[in-house]
Amino acid sequence: MRAPLSRLWEDTVARSPSAVAVVEASTGRAWTRAELAAGAARWAGTHARTPAGSPLSGRRVAMSVPNGAEWFHVFLGLLSAGAVPAPVDPTEPEEARLSAARSIGAPWIWHAGRLHSLGPAAAAARRPGGCLVKMTSGTTGAPRGLPFSHSQMAADGRQICRTMGIGPGDSSLATIPLGYSYGLGNLVLPLILQGSGVVCASSALPHAIASDAARWRPTVFPAVPAVLRALVASDVPRESLSSLRLVISAGSALAPETGLAFEAKFGTRIHGFYGTSETGGIAFDRSGEATLSGRGAGTPLRGVRIRYGADGRFVVSSPAVGGGRRFSPADRGKRNEHGELVLMGRTDRVVKVAGRRVGLAEIEAALRSLPGVRDAFAHMAASPGAVLAAAVCADCAGADVRRRLRARLASWKIPSRILVLPEFPATSRGKPDAGRLRQMLSAPRTANSISTLSSARQMSASR
Repeated sequence: MRAPLSRLWEDTVARSPSAVAVVEASTGRAWTRAELAAGAARWAGTHARTPAGSPLSGRRVAMSVPNGAEWFHVFLGLLSAGAVPAPVDPTEPEEARLSAARSIGAPWIWHAGRLHSLGPAAAAARRPGGCLVKMTSGTTGAPRGLPFSHSQMAADGRQICRTMGIGPGDSSLATIPLGYSYGLGNLVLPLILQGSGVVCASSALPHAIASDAARWRPTVFPAVPAVLRALVASDVPRESLSSLRLVISAGSALAPETGLAFEAKFGTRIHGFYGTSETGGIAFDRSGEATLSGRGAGTPLRGVRIRYGADGRFVVSSPAVGGGRRFSPADRGKRNEHGELVLMGRTDRVVKVAGRRVGLAEIEAALRSLPGVRDAFAHMAASPGAVLAAAVCADCAGADVRRRLRARLASWKIPSRILVLPEFPATSRGKPDAGRLRQMLSAPRTANSISTLSSARQMSASR
């Protein structure tokens, strides 16, 4: 696919200009494809040049805009102007957004209705063009820019739509940010390539989701586990989500019990989805059986090939892979008897306990297999000295977690400290906040942390 995304969008608009493209649930406003295209054209006509008069064409331009029609006006406007948009998280502190934009050589950032200069150093930076730059922090926490071509982005969108059966008549409920890799692949590209509508939710809270879904009748819901768990725990009525035919979970592992409870409550099965910023979509659970049983992440998307190594590393090959056609993620994985990708934790998460090596992913998998445990996170904490610790998202008592874990793990693999939380802290991407969990597990047990670590104290006393 060699045509730029802006031209593909023009073709989509021409096919059905009056079809609804974007809905802002918070305002009740709906934009047709023609209206959305006109808004993008107005934006490009006004802002295709900087205040100093230089063109944006060929330059990276960061954009910090929340979900809504303006996001599409700016994004599509930048594409039509020949610029390279780089969406950054609008919920991040201002300095973090500016630092991320400067790190990729963007001389300008669009925020609060205007272009802001990022200074002479950024303006002097020269980077090759392309379609867009995805921003990711990876495992380091430092922002990184991943450049993609128009053909790579179009390939990712088409692979996702063809594998998941998303068509022009579908509309997706957007609670995930549009500018993240998950949002780009499952929300933005289906709209650009084939006209699949986007309903920008008024909030990610259960009753707001239910209200938005009941009014606008979306058919697809790409979500994250924390939102799906909240819906299961809420008193949202079954009929409010009756329009949804496809519910997708990505970003982190979904507990099978959440999938079972969601299907029982709302009558719709959750389908697991796995991908990375570098590759776009990789695997999808077409039937939903793998998600309900927790046995794997699904089979490769159409157009994606996975080659497995004996050491747990695997290589993804696809026309959508950025920087080339092949990439080896930091996750470890294997192929099961169903042809599904089974994730086994990250390659850098092996620690030594009493001189013996243990994978933190093994401990997390054992914890997640326990009744009542929705998620788990293991870490070698310093408190002081190296101590194997774990946090679990559960409603059961901490003593029960430790007792049941003894039947699944050798004694030396059982964490010395176990922290029980009703919900994990989450990043703005909806993923468990690993940094915050590490801090909580390493924090000294002071008066300020009595309530947070009460379950851990109970378990320590029961040893």
